[in-house]
Amino acid sequence: MSRGLLAQALERYAGLPASERFHVHARASSAPLLAVASRLPAGTVADIGCGHGLLSALMALAVPERRVLGVDLDARKVRWAQEALSGLPNVTLAVGSVEQLAAEHSGTLDAAVVCDVLYLLPEAQWPAFLKAVRGLLKPGGRFLLKEVEGDRSWKHAKALAQEWVMVSLLGRTKASGGMVLRPRVDGVRMLRDAGFEVREVVGLGEGYTTPHLLYDAEAR
Repeated sequence: MSRGLLAQALERYAGLPASERFHVHARASSAPLLAVASRLPAGTVADIGCGHGLLSALMALAVPERRVLGVDLDARKVRWAQEALSGLPNVTLAVGSVEQLAAEHSGTLDAAVVCDVLYLLPEAQWPAFLKAVRGLLKPGGRFLLKEVEGDRSWKHAKALAQEWVMVSLLGRTKASGGMVLRPRVDGVRMLRDAGFEVREVVGLGEGYTTPHLLYDAEAR
C-alpha cells in the first residue's frame, strides 16, 4: 500500500475540528497502519477498537469490495469517524464491544484486526477478549493483532509514558485499568489458548520510536 492511500484517507478528516484532525494525523505518523492493512484479505473485516476509523478507511479504500465493520466503546470517537467516513459505502461504524459484534456476526467474518487496544484492558480480561474475537471468525479466518511489545527497551518505556499522557492527562484515549505491555512469547501463548494458530510475528518498529509488533494469526 502506498503513502498516497494514506493521504487519501486523511483527506476525509479535513472537515473535523483541529483537535480531532491532529489526533488522526498523529496516529497516522506514529503507527504502521499501512503495513497492517496490507496483510488483510478481502471479504468482511471487523476493526475492533476502531477509534477515529483511520485503519477502517485504509482498508475500505484499498479494496472497495471489502466490507469493514468498525466498533469502539468511545462514542465521541465513533461520532467523528462516522462523520469523516460517511462517503465510504463499504464502512459501517458503531459504538459497541467485541462481544456485541460477536453476538451479531458469530462465526461469519473473514478477518478481524485489533490495533493498539489490548493493552488498554485489564490483563485478566485479555483471554475472554481474544476468545470473543475468535468467535467472530470463520474457520481459517485471519486475525491481525497489533500491539506494542513489552521488551523492556527505552521504546517500551517511552510508549507507556506516551499512553499515560493520552489516557490519564489528556483523556484522549479511554482505558479500563490496563496499560500493560507483554513480550511476544506471551502474546503467542494467549492467541493459541484462544483458538488461533499464529502464522507469523512481525516487528514493525523500524523507523518508529515505538516497538510495534504484529501477530498474524488464523482461526482454528
